Amino acid sequence: MDNKQPKEIILIGAGILSTTFGSFLKNVEPDWNIKLFERLDQPAIESSNEKNNAGTGHAALCELNYTVEQEDGSIDVEKAKEINEQFEVSKQFWSYLVKSKAIENPKEFIRPLPHISFVMGIRNVDFLKRRYDALKSLAMFEGLKYTEDHKVLEEWMPLMMQGRNSNEPLAASKINEGTDVNFGELTRKLVKNIEKHDHAQVHFRHEVVDFKQLENSKWEVKVRNLATGETQTHVADYIFIGAGGNAIPLLQKTKIPESKHLGGFPISGAFLVCNNPKIVNEHDAKVYGKEPPGTPPMTVPHLDRRYIQGKESLLFGPFAAIGPKFLKNGSNLDLFKSINTSNVVTMLSSGVKNLSLVKYSIQQVMQRKEDRMKELRRFVPNAKDEDWDIHIAGKRVQVIKDTEEHGRGFIQFGTEVVNSEDHTVIALLGESPGASTSVSVALEVIEKNFPQYIKEWEPKIKEIIPSYGESLIEDAQLLQTIRKQTAKELELEE
Repeated sequence: MDNKQPKEIILIGAGILSTTFGSFLKNVEPDWNIKLFERLDQPAIESSNEKNNAGTGHAALCELNYTVEQEDGSIDVEKAKEINEQFEVSKQFWSYLVKSKAIENPKEFIRPLPHISFVMGIRNVDFLKRRYDALKSLAMFEGLKYTEDHKVLEEWMPLMMQGRNSNEPLAASKINEGTDVNFGELTRKLVKNIEKHDHAQVHFRHEVVDFKQLENSKWEVKVRNLATGETQTHVADYIFIGAGGNAIPLLQKTKIPESKHLGGFPISGAFLVCNNPKIVNEHDAKVYGKEPPGTPPMTVPHLDRRYIQGKESLLFGPFAAIGPKFLKNGSNLDLFKSINTSNVVTMLSSGVKNLSLVKYSIQQVMQRKEDRMKELRRFVPNAKDEDWDIHIAGKRVQVIKDTEEHGRGFIQFGTEVVNSEDHTVIALLGESPGASTSVSVALEVIEKNFPQYIKEWEPKIKEIIPSYGESLIEDAQLLQTIRKQTAKELELEE
């Protein structure tokens, strides 16, 4: 293989994952030709949009589903350490882009905001205390505080403590180094940066409709111009599918073996959004609770202060719902079109195995506003109906696949990289914490699918990600140095 010959890369979807990978690629290999196709008329309209997600910089500071209680009562913190390190990697990349003037005004997409874990009831208080004890000595979670004292809780989250019984068992842990991230704004900045490159083109209102692999391993990609109706064929060495919920149908169209026995379970999100500025100003943190027993991780309730398009806001959720669309701007036929002879058994097995999830989702669909307000009042006891409106957020498509460990029809939570055996097709499937860990995902894609270039690219990668090849989990001094540097570049220091 000629490593010197510029490659043709096609990126599908103008969300955070495609634009992160495209930006990374333009830095390590500026002579390669990139074409990005997005079927909508702007970037970051779907899951990456700031109104379609909670904007949490997922660093496992407050999300209790990353610290799982084991059968013996111990708390497994390995996933929390991994997620924390991945977010530190993301901050390094964003910091590099700001420092190199590829993007400007970091305050427009990332701001400091305390992260709080909050629980109610004796058993959950006991869990949170053990979680705190497991994390407090780790360098990654330095500054984590814990309290069961109602007076301290009133200082940390006054809005949530109004109207509570003073004898109610409550606990919270807090860390001030959390962040609120506007992934929509970040994505738009990344797209502008890609557009500036001599060897990059960004096409909106262009829909990828089909693929065909040629004998030389390259791909013919048919793209329809939605403005004119004209269809053109583009040839690519590599295809990167970062199309959110639409990634599974597109991957299926490639007909690669890795697209078989895969399905998707679409879940809509809804939030209650506060319309009263006075109430918004009483809450200045992201507060995550514990998911109800027997429900999946995406059901974790949280109350989030947000900064969106110059305006402070407050949202509570998420409320799950099921529907057949794979994208918010998708078709009601999406789910049915994705079922074929290779995955029908996988999908049916998943339905049988996950009846509780299906039941939960149906219950959520049936909820009225008063039901949702009742859930909000567990967090904000004095919440009034007139101060809150319902907002339908983005779509998440959970990956359903067959695995040796779990058998047929296993629902995978999180982000998954799927690639063809010859590494010419790469697809990003799944959901949270994808946006927060998008840079680590891009690095995984590069290491897994471009091994012949790694030695050549490594000096540049280390310039972009100073901790590359090192462990921020093991090296506390390096972690401290990196955090200080990124906080300065991203203007996170108070």
